[in-house]
Amino acid sequence: MSLRRRVPAQPRSGHKRLDPEQPAGKCARLSESAGDAGLLGSSPGCPASAAPLGGAPGHQGPSRICQFLLLPVADRSGVHSALNTHTGEELLCKVFDMGLYQEKVRPYGMVPAHRNVAGLRDIVLGERQAYVFQEKDFGDMHTFVKSCKRLPEEQAARLFRQVVAAVAHCHQAGVVLGDLKLRKFVFGDEQRTNVKLEGLEDCRILAGQDDSISDTHGCPAYVSPEILNGSGSYSGKMADAWSLGVLLYTMLVGRYPFHDPDPATLFSKIRRGQYCLPEGLSLRARCLLHSLLRREPRERLTPAEVLLHPWFQGSQQETGSGEQEAGSAEQTVPAIDSDLEDDFFL
Repeated sequence: MSLRRRVPAQPRSGHKRLDPEQPAGKCARLSESAGDAGLLGSSPGCPASAAPLGGAPGHQGPSRICQFLLLPVADRSGVHSALNTHTGEELLCKVFDMGLYQEKVRPYGMVPAHRNVAGLRDIVLGERQAYVFQEKDFGDMHTFVKSCKRLPEEQAARLFRQVVAAVAHCHQAGVVLGDLKLRKFVFGDEQRTNVKLEGLEDCRILAGQDDSISDTHGCPAYVSPEILNGSGSYSGKMADAWSLGVLLYTMLVGRYPFHDPDPATLFSKIRRGQYCLPEGLSLRARCLLHSLLRREPRERLTPAEVLLHPWFQGSQQETGSGEQEAGSAEQTVPAIDSDLEDDFFL
């Protein structure tokens, strides 16, 4: 397939334009590593808004775009494993309709490069779809926490610090994430020591210093009380802080702080802000959780303040005894049908 001249790249990315997409004939099969298996784990959340590759309905075989062979990733709509046939490098490819792709990639030009935020490697423009390439990841944190049941505080602190660093960096750049959850964070190495925010496609770009937003799209387990109250606009940054509290609780305890199969009951629990902390957590971990999961948004720590919390300086301090604030029943992190989470808030 012929290529037109390469156009100037946005920061950390490039663009190519090609002729109408053509599925590959016989293509070499993409290699499969242990990291790839982590991508297949089910997790709650809203899949990226992406269109599938062109071709016959239900087509799941490899397709060729320029020098890349693409193979759909199970359970990740619009996401493909990508093999660069020139270099042998494996990447991820997200596919967007041409009418949406500029809006989707715009935040990448606003947020400076950061080791805990996935950047863009390349963009190829077709007639109907845009192909956005990023570095390959090694599984998402929801699948990892679910497989571990819960994480030791020392390990959780190392990973959560990187999560918070990514959120604080985006806030500083004027970007609110809005749909924070474990599934949004992926591992950048096979050892699973480096954590990255997997993308910025669904974030909200702020106009100036005011972080008031009114968007209520998100995943129920992570949504903050002020969003459920329906009182109009709310602080996007403080809603992110609440979601960080839910994320940390899930890492440490192995279940959501607020969870119920009935949405009305779930929302009632979130509005009350009552949850239980099991025995065994250090006092500093309890303090940090209480500082994030507060009903009043102004009382929550900002992500920048969280990074200064003493819990990160050592998580083996004296532990509390007994459960506190009995709220939700014991529920392990489930493999939730994503259909229950997608577009739950309209």
